[in-house]
Amino acid sequence: MNIVDLPLGRTTLASTRPAWGAVLSLALCVCVLIASEFMPVSLLTPIAHDLGMSEGRAGQAISISGIFAVLTSLLNAPLTGSFDRRRVLLGFTALLTLSGVVVASATNYTVFMLGRALLGVAIGGFWSMSTATIMRLVPAHAVPKALAILNGGNALAATIAAPLGSFLGQYLGWRGAFFMVVPLAVAAFAWQWARMPTMPGAQRNTSGNPFVLLRRPEVALGLAAVMLLFMGQFAVFTYLRPFLETITGVAVSTLSLMLLLMGSSGLVGTYIVGQLLKARLFTYLVLIPLCMAVLALLLIALGASASAVALLLLGWGLIGTAAPVAWGVWLSKTLPHDAETGGGLMVAAIQLAITLGAGLGGALFDAMGWWSTFALGAMLLAGSAVLAWAAWWVAR
Repeated sequence: MNIVDLPLGRTTLASTRPAWGAVLSLALCVCVLIASEFMPVSLLTPIAHDLGMSEGRAGQAISISGIFAVLTSLLNAPLTGSFDRRRVLLGFTALLTLSGVVVASATNYTVFMLGRALLGVAIGGFWSMSTATIMRLVPAHAVPKALAILNGGNALAATIAAPLGSFLGQYLGWRGAFFMVVPLAVAAFAWQWARMPTMPGAQRNTSGNPFVLLRRPEVALGLAAVMLLFMGQFAVFTYLRPFLETITGVAVSTLSLMLLLMGSSGLVGTYIVGQLLKARLFTYLVLIPLCMAVLALLLIALGASASAVALLLLGWGLIGTAAPVAWGVWLSKTLPHDAETGGGLMVAAIQLAITLGAGLGGALFDAMGWWSTFALGAMLLAGSAVLAWAAWWVAR
């Protein structure tokens, strides 16, 4: 099946038959990408010990992948827009596989960060073109279902990455935990090779300069709210393991269970928010970061109580995992005719936010202690709520 190129914003499938095999291959790739990106969260302590660095510096593993993801998401369309999208996607999946091998075999900090940089390129490139690819694989009426399948891979990985990494790291070591994603990446590559149809690149520049969109106040405010949301979320999330081990004082098995329950509640939250967002969108865009800010402060106050922390992490997963869904709906409503351009800009904003959140959080963690990192997260999340309200006010 050959897929032809049509103007952006329209489904570009030449046939009315949806390519569900290709969609599922992308969902598997998403699962591996997200699992690889956040695996260090549950393995910071052994990584830092083995490579001879602080936990805060080990946390920069998420920062470096975020930096390269930002650059790739902004440059992917200008540099590869004329290439067959099938080949570009396969190239990013191959980089994902290579990054897993490099990280698992790293003997020093430099090689470890090189592997994380390759992962960042794969993340930024894949996510910047994921929605547009889905729109070319299925007819218009099936796009919502296909996007739900794609985000299902995201939610699944967010659920299992941290607890699975912690569990595998206990028995296989952190290198073995990282290497376990390599066979899955190979499987995703083979599946895409077999099922992904040819998708000719654009014959003309249709996306334009993504930064032009920032001239619209509601877009600028909305993306700023997204940035503060993810900065605050990952200032806290990145350093949960050292917090749980040193402050809450839980064993690795209990820690893994807590992270698994947090991720599982995220799956529930994603489903619930999908039902709620049919009305009063901006109410939830404000309430989500505001509730997360309160939870971050409560973690500081109640961090020594394992039962209280477990309940707070359930709430964190329930609310935090639903946030990207809410902002995805906002994007579709705010930029219906510039969804691909706006999507690339949002990917860059999110990855930059993850980079800054993990980086600033790590610096504070080393300089002032764990509580300062959580306090920073609470402040940033409260700021996101304020900016989301401002975006609503401007868009009225």
